[in-house]
Amino acid sequence: MRDGARVSGIGFKALRSIEFIASAGRFLDGLVHPCAASDSLLRGRHRAFIAANLTAGALALFALPLHLAFTGGITLPQALAFAWLAGQMPIAMYLSVTGKFETAHALSAALFSSFIGWMAFVTGGLDSVALVWLAIVPLEAALSRSRKVIMLATMAAAGVVAALLIAAQAGFDAGPFAANWGDGQVKSLAILSGLFYALLVAFRVEWSGADADQVASEREARYRLVADNLSDVITLHSSHGDTLFSTPSIRSLLDLSVQEATGDGFFQRVHVADRPAFLTTLNDVAVHKSAKSLQFRARRGPSKPGENGQPSYVWLEMRCRPMGYCDISDGEAAVVAVTRDITRYKAHEEELEEAQQQAEAASAAKTRFLANVSHELRTPLNAIIGFSDILRQFTPEQLPPERQREYVDLIHDSGHHLLQVVNEILDMSKIETGNFDLCIEPFVPGRCIGECVDMMRQQAASRGVQLVFDMPENLPELNGDRRACKQIFINLLSNAIKFTKLGGAVTVAAKQDGEWIDVRVRDTGVGIAADDLARLGTPFLQIDSGYDRRHEGTGLGLSVVKGLVALHGGEVIFESTVGVGTCVTVRLPAFMSTPDRKTDLPSDVVEPIAVKAAPSAKPMVA
Repeated sequence: MRDGARVSGIGFKALRSIEFIASAGRFLDGLVHPCAASDSLLRGRHRAFIAANLTAGALALFALPLHLAFTGGITLPQALAFAWLAGQMPIAMYLSVTGKFETAHALSAALFSSFIGWMAFVTGGLDSVALVWLAIVPLEAALSRSRKVIMLATMAAAGVVAALLIAAQAGFDAGPFAANWGDGQVKSLAILSGLFYALLVAFRVEWSGADADQVASEREARYRLVADNLSDVITLHSSHGDTLFSTPSIRSLLDLSVQEATGDGFFQRVHVADRPAFLTTLNDVAVHKSAKSLQFRARRGPSKPGENGQPSYVWLEMRCRPMGYCDISDGEAAVVAVTRDITRYKAHEEELEEAQQQAEAASAAKTRFLANVSHELRTPLNAIIGFSDILRQFTPEQLPPERQREYVDLIHDSGHHLLQVVNEILDMSKIETGNFDLCIEPFVPGRCIGECVDMMRQQAASRGVQLVFDMPENLPELNGDRRACKQIFINLLSNAIKFTKLGGAVTVAAKQDGEWIDVRVRDTGVGIAADDLARLGTPFLQIDSGYDRRHEGTGLGLSVVKGLVALHGGEVIFESTVGVGTCVTVRLPAFMSTPDRKTDLPSDVVEPIAVKAAPSAKPMVA
C-alpha cells in the first residue's frame, strides 16, 4: 500500500510539473509581440530572449533580500551585479511591447558591456580579470542573427576597453569604490561567473538551434504533405530531358515511383511520336529562358499491353519554366515543370469536334433535302397547274365527264401529296424547335392502330401488298397524344408499303411488355444495309437520295416518327436485313405523365435511339 501510495504521489508530482511547464509556456507565448506570432522561428527567438531576461531579473529580485539577510551588507561589485541582472527585466518587457528584436539585443549588449566596464574599473582597470567577460558580448549578440547587432555589440565592448585605457592614462582610479577582495578570490569569482554566463549563452544557442530544427522539420512535413496530396506533378528536368526531381504524385498520374521516374524513366513513358516535341520544349525553355507549354501522350502503368491489346495512354499538359543553374543539374540549366492530366479535356475536345462534324453533316443533309424536296414540290404543282389549265381551256361540253373526273382526281391527289409534304416539313420544324403541341389523353391503342391500317389498305391494295393486322384485345389504354400516335403509325405503314415489292406483306402487331406497349411494323421489302441503319431517322436524310431514286418522299417520315416517340418518352428500334425485310418497333409507355402543353425536344431526338442489325430476321406473313 505504501509503495502504491508513493508511486501515486510521484505520478501526481510529475503531472503537476508538466502542467506547470505548459502553463509557463502559455505565459511566455502571451508575452510575444503579435508581429512575431505568425512565424514559428521568430516566435521561438522572442520567447527565448524574454524567458532568459525575465529569469535573470527575477533571480536578482529574489536573491538580493536573501543576500542582505545572510551577509548584512553589500559591496559595490555585488550591487553592480544585482543591478545588471535586474536590468534585464525592463529589456524583456520592451521586446514584449514593441517587438523590436534587434533593438532589444543591442540594449542587452550595451547593458552587459557597461556592467563589465564598471566591474573592471573597480577591480583593477585594464588588469582586471572581469575583462574576460567582454568576449561573451559579441557571442550573445550572435543570437539575434543580425550582423548589425553583432557589430554594435563589438563596438560596445571595444568602447569599454577604450574607456578603461583613457581612464588609466588620465590617472583615474576607483578610489574608495575599489574592491578589497583578495586577488585570488576576485579572479576565481570572475572566472566562475564568466563560465556560468557563457554556459547560459551556450544553452540559449542550443535552444535556438533546436527551435530552428523543429521549425524546419515542421515546414518540411508541411511541404511534404502538400507535395504528397497534389494532383499535379512537379518535376525538375535538365535541358537533355532527364528528370532530376519529381513529387510523389507521379505515382497516381503514371503509376511510376519517384525512383523510377528519375533519369530517363519519365521520358521513356512519353509516346514515341511526342518525344521530339518533349525534348525540343525542354531545350527551348532552358536556352531561351522563356516559359512554354506542351501537350503530349504518356503511357500509364507498365509496358505490358492493356485489356484491348494496346498500352494505356493518357493526355498530359506540361507547363515549363526556366529555373536557372543549380548544383543538382551538374551546372546545366534546369527546367521546372508542372504536369497535369487533361485526358477528360481532350475527350471533351473530341466530342466538340464530333458535334461540329455532325452539325456540318446536318447542314449538308438539309442542302440535299432542299434539292430533293424541290422535286417533290414541283411534281404535284405541275400536275395541279397543268390539269387545271386544261379544265380552264375547254368547256364542259368539250371534255367528256370521265376525262373531267380523271383530271379533278389527279388535281386532288396532287394537292393531298403537296399538303403531306408541307405538313411533314412543318411537323419536323416544330419538333426540332420544341414547339410541338401534345394533347395528352387516354385512348385505346388497338382501335387507333386499326384506323390507321384501314386508312392504308387502299394504298397497299394498289401496290399489290398484303396488309396483316394482328392486335390482342386486352391491351391497356395508352396515355398520349392520339393524333401524334396516328401520325407515327401512318408514317411507318406508308414507308413499309412503299418499300415492299408486289406480292409482299406488311404486318402490324402489338403487345404489352410490362409498363411498355410494343408496336411492330414488319415488311418483306428490300431491307436496309447494316451500315445505313445508324443513319435512319436523321432529318432530311434519305438512303436513296439521288435524283434517279425509285421512291418518292422528303426523307422526313422516320425523323418525325422518332421525334414524336421521343416526346412521348419512348424509343424506336430498327431491325433490317437486305433482301429479307425491315422491322420497326415503337415502344411507348402505357402510363405517361401529363406534360406541359409546350413540350421541349429531348436531346437525343436527332440521334438514332436504338439501332441493331438482324441478319437472320424472318418476315411475318399472314
